[in-house]
Amino acid sequence: MPEKLYLVQEKVLPQVLRKTAEAKELLKTGRAATVNEAVRAVGISRSAFYKYRDYIFPFQEASRGKILTISLMLEHTVGVLSAVLNSIAAAKGSILTINQGIPLQGVADVTISFETKQLNVDVSELLTTLAGIPGVRKLEIRGQS
Repeated sequence: MPEKLYLVQEKVLPQVLRKTAEAKELLKTGRAATVNEAVRAVGISRSAFYKYRDYIFPFQEASRGKILTISLMLEHTVGVLSAVLNSIAAAKGSILTINQGIPLQGVADVTISFETKQLNVDVSELLTTLAGIPGVRKLEIRGQS
């Protein structure tokens, strides 16, 4: 049976997991040359690093080359959906499906699935951009495959 994976916001992770992710980033970017240097910089033990390193990774790393499905609540205003789609296209996301409900009480629910393989920005950066578009009231990740 495959292991379950969860998408969890950083603010609720135990400190040791956040620091393990930081140490991995230091090593990946070359800001730390060795594991010893990385764990000293973030303030965890080597044993904690080795215990968790294979179990935590940034969302954008896990979502690269995947199909991401997002749900948005959009104001019923001209150009909002177009701005969302243009932002995905500008980031080189390949849109696969768009489902939009009829606007009720001034808002419409929209679900978009897109491929992330060719993205020229991190997924988290794209999601932040989408959430910041005027008229986007809510954005949630529905899934990835």
